[in-house]
Amino acid sequence: MERSRYTEILRSRLREKRRFIQVIAGPRQVGKSTIIADVLSTVAIPYVSESADDITVSGDSWLKGIWDRARILAKQHGKALVVIDKIQKISNWSEAVKKLWDEDKNTGANVKAVLSGSSRLLLMKGLSESLQGRFELIPVPHWSYGEMKEVFGFSLDEFIYFGSYPGPADLIGDVQRWKAYIRDSIMEPSLTKDILMLTPIQKPALLRQLMELGSYYSGQIMPFEHMLGQLSDAGNTTTLAYYLELLRQSGLLAGLQKYSGSEVRKRASSPKLQVFNNALLSSRHPMDFAKAKDDDTFWGRLVESAVGMHLLNSVAGEDVNLGYWREKQNEVDFVLYNEYSTVAFEVKSGGRTYGRGMDAFLKRYPGSKVFSVSAKADAGSMTIPLEEFLLRNPLSYLR
Repeated sequence: MERSRYTEILRSRLREKRRFIQVIAGPRQVGKSTIIADVLSTVAIPYVSESADDITVSGDSWLKGIWDRARILAKQHGKALVVIDKIQKISNWSEAVKKLWDEDKNTGANVKAVLSGSSRLLLMKGLSESLQGRFELIPVPHWSYGEMKEVFGFSLDEFIYFGSYPGPADLIGDVQRWKAYIRDSIMEPSLTKDILMLTPIQKPALLRQLMELGSYYSGQIMPFEHMLGQLSDAGNTTTLAYYLELLRQSGLLAGLQKYSGSEVRKRASSPKLQVFNNALLSSRHPMDFAKAKDDDTFWGRLVESAVGMHLLNSVAGEDVNLGYWREKQNEVDFVLYNEYSTVAFEVKSGGRTYGRGMDAFLKRYPGSKVFSVSAKADAGSMTIPLEEFLLRNPLSYLR
């Protein structure tokens, strides 16, 4: 299972003699705590493990108290591990960790540290400001189709509609209950506890509306001006772009930029809205699972969004970008690219008609690779069956 890869990365790094703070970052309910628990159950090193949810005193005092306990263990056993979950809930956590870490370096205390959190934006802000050169990041994305199939027996259609949150996987037989779980136990805490409580937001109602709008229209290109026309709370394009970035860093919703050789044109382009998990799209739509499968147009949207979420999660922590391409009437659904390679993907599903976007893209960017991802049983060397695509790491197409 793919989650085991992150477990092994952490386990391997903790075996090394080098001292780096290991930071596990990822959205809510993707298995960060489980990864840590699996590692702690096997490591041959004494440890102290706490969650910032349990804070009852000031953050600095709480952190120092935990760290001192680990220092005592290190003195007794030669080494120790300190683990802190939801670290972003502590104000000025990075400065406090830096002070404690540097003290151990100066005194020779062999204390290793693992930190985790669900607000990647705040984690990265703290890491870049105070902990440069002291940490290694382990980004944990949403579950893949392969994992949901292996662990929960999800079919392809179930993955397309219900997405890949493991927590409510056993609720899919009751769609309304499943939707309530996504709304109340995932989306709402992500907005209130990971963004609104920890980041200065002048227009919280606008952020919520943007999340709802973006989830509903996942897979569609939407100019910021058009978004403003659909949102009741007043705002401007700069505010929307900032809020969209907050949602991206929280693993909820991204605004993909147009692929172009010009960085200026990328920044100026209309974003293509894309959820990180199709559960966020399906839970906002009135159609249940059975009706969605019978509606070619909506199912086509779900299929394209499922391809997009697979691609989007694959680039987490990688030096790889994901965008789309459009010029006049020609369009390519997704473009995966890095410094050395560019791959364009067109998604084929029911309820859609196709232009000549792939041919136009190749003419505009010769040397690129192009593939069609088909939900149908299409034949052809450049056509990938949808299930095969979702079971494969998309980065392999760049090689």
